[in-house]
Amino acid sequence: MPDEILDAHSSDPAAMGWMQGFPPPDAKRLAWKRADHMRFPTHRFAFSHMREFLPTVRVSRGYGAVWNLPVALRDDLDAVRFRALDDDRELSWEAALAVNFTDAVLVLHKGTIVYERYLGVTRRDTPHIAFSVTKSFVGTIAEMLVAEGRLDPAAPMADLIPELARSGFADATLRQVMDMTTALDFSEEYTDPNSGIGAMSNALGLTPRAPGYAGPDDVYAYLPTIGKAGEHGQRFTYRTCNTEVLGWLVARTEGKRLDRVLAERIWAPLGMEQDADFLIDSSGMPFAGGGLNPVLLDMARFGEAMRCDGQGNGGQAIASAAVARIKHGGSKEAFAPAGYQWIPGGSYASQWWSMGGNHGAFSARGIHGQAIWIDPVAEVVIARFGSH
Repeated sequence: MPDEILDAHSSDPAAMGWMQGFPPPDAKRLAWKRADHMRFPTHRFAFSHMREFLPTVRVSRGYGAVWNLPVALRDDLDAVRFRALDDDRELSWEAALAVNFTDAVLVLHKGTIVYERYLGVTRRDTPHIAFSVTKSFVGTIAEMLVAEGRLDPAAPMADLIPELARSGFADATLRQVMDMTTALDFSEEYTDPNSGIGAMSNALGLTPRAPGYAGPDDVYAYLPTIGKAGEHGQRFTYRTCNTEVLGWLVARTEGKRLDRVLAERIWAPLGMEQDADFLIDSSGMPFAGGGLNPVLLDMARFGEAMRCDGQGNGGQAIASAAVARIKHGGSKEAFAPAGYQWIPGGSYASQWWSMGGNHGAFSARGIHGQAIWIDPVAEVVIARFGSH
């Protein structure tokens, strides 16, 4: 029925039969040229198959042993009840999985897997796009370089990346880019094709470009065109272009493409169990703001290492000073005007969200329901994929 509103069950990508058959019938075939990977309900299949729609590079786990997480599954978590923030309705954890279009979710308590679910076409070995959770991986590496004295957070971006000397980034400091307190002529309005994020998506080639498009054809070419709007450092405004600049700087500092840096700095040291896919543009630049596709267990491993001050896989995998800076959070005064009503007392720093409250919880968050939630007091890590 044309007017049918699909829920998580009726839009289940396995039930809908996308790309099933040898060959799949025309009505069940998905294609990049129609942007099937970025619209509902077809994106419910595509988010677990992004390398079939867009070019990717591999984030290698190397040849080391896997960091094995102990398992002691509990049977009582599905019955946990809570009230939803948006409308105050009462839900159980189990019911919320469908309400939030969950593709996969895993809960760690004190480093042990106590809950693990996979739905739709997402399985334990399925890379799934993490969208803006990617930012927190990039921010963590940048903080590691700061801790090593290789990057100065007070340095202006024009000194660090001369190609940005005539852009709105020029007089912003690295810290302002990391904490997204830059003042830029860039709108993060996903439904507006003429917004800044729309223009950046065109440069990236994330979706088909309009006929006659004559703009930048890679992200390196696009970033220097972003202008300034206001004074840097005064308030937090979420803008993915900041992370693209940060990814550029990390790669230039290390002399290696971002996918290789991520492999050497996080994937191999943490004993990840699978390689990840990383979306790239036509220049080969990884999409630092949202292009990482890991498996869920590797997202959880990263979260557990961050909970444990960088300890993971039997050693100090991530510099403790970098984790401490992330856990400290950012300016609550700069964050408050952004109006995130469900993050009272929150802040943003180093590409991570500090969630307020008295548990010191912090989170990596991505559109459509991707998340790593870390609660140091409860000793809990939750990793989640979704296709809301």
